[in-house]
Amino acid sequence: MFGRRVHLFDLFGFPVRADVSWFVVAVLLAWSYATLFLPPQYPGLATSTLWAMAVTLTLGLFASVILHEVAHALGARHYRLPIKGITLFIFGGVAEMSDEPPSAKAEFWMAIAGPIMSLVVGGLCAAATLAALPKAVAEVVGWLALINVVLALFNLVPAFPLDGGRVLRSILWHTKGDLRGATRITSTIGSGFGFLLIGFAVVRVLVWGDLIGGVWMFLIGLFLRNAAQMSYQQLLLRRVLEGEPVSRFMETDPVTVPRAISVEQLVEEYVYRYHFKMFPVVDGERLVGCVTTRQIKELPREEWDRTSVGALASACADDNTVAPDADAMAALATMNQNQASRLMVVDGDRLLGILTLKDLLQFFSLKIELEKA
Repeated sequence: MFGRRVHLFDLFGFPVRADVSWFVVAVLLAWSYATLFLPPQYPGLATSTLWAMAVTLTLGLFASVILHEVAHALGARHYRLPIKGITLFIFGGVAEMSDEPPSAKAEFWMAIAGPIMSLVVGGLCAAATLAALPKAVAEVVGWLALINVVLALFNLVPAFPLDGGRVLRSILWHTKGDLRGATRITSTIGSGFGFLLIGFAVVRVLVWGDLIGGVWMFLIGLFLRNAAQMSYQQLLLRRVLEGEPVSRFMETDPVTVPRAISVEQLVEEYVYRYHFKMFPVVDGERLVGCVTTRQIKELPREEWDRTSVGALASACADDNTVAPDADAMAALATMNQNQASRLMVVDGDRLLGILTLKDLLQFFSLKIELEKA
């Protein structure tokens, strides 16, 4: 989902990050507030005041989204579900869970916590407008009250993966005792809601002439539709791989590279021949690390013939190795976290095999096809 992320700060022990896409949206949002939205509302205000209001409104929206996601994260912490952090991105924010909720009850309270927080923040902002505030400040606080209420109501739409969809899934899960079936139903609703937004976006552009609003709604609808479909696939993937040992999927006779050869030989005799992006590096029978095409690319071309693979290789670490009895789903999570498609399966300094993303996904595809999961 995310590209390059920037760490902003920690809140209640959760790292808060921003995807680079969010910075672009933040600038565009502040500009649109200052030049398109606020001037017709307040024709008598100076340009500098409008820009101050726009920036404050953008930062307030930023804070509101973070508080919404922090509520989810605190709910997850209460039920001992690990949260990797909170990330702001082009369509809002997400508290990144590393696993499915442990129960329907946990899912319900984790999901509902976000809208409750938004309604509380909206209520506090509305109450603040009753105080003796400067006009510009009162107007911004009033808009933030409305934004938080809208944020809560939109997220309560019962379409997965929105909060309302998660609430509905928890109810179906509780009544039917079937998480997969509940996810399938709510994901289908989420996909349909995304399609509805796409259709409404077309109407906004063609009938109302609202190009910017229409394009933005189209993108949100497309995102929700794809996210709903992916959420169900991810649940199926977890159900198929969880509990399966890595040793079941590993290739037991992998291609290895001697540490003494040059990077030039590595490229010519291994990379161009086998087309892998990572190769285990050995010294006789002993595994000493691995080398990737990314490392080769970072080395100046003129140094390839005088640099040994051993000098370039990375040492064995948690991000490039896995034990043979490790859970396949945990190994897949390591691949995703490190953007790797291959892991070395090791026992001490012995290389037992190679686990590839391709093999895991092929097994998943075949099992789904044969068992009609």
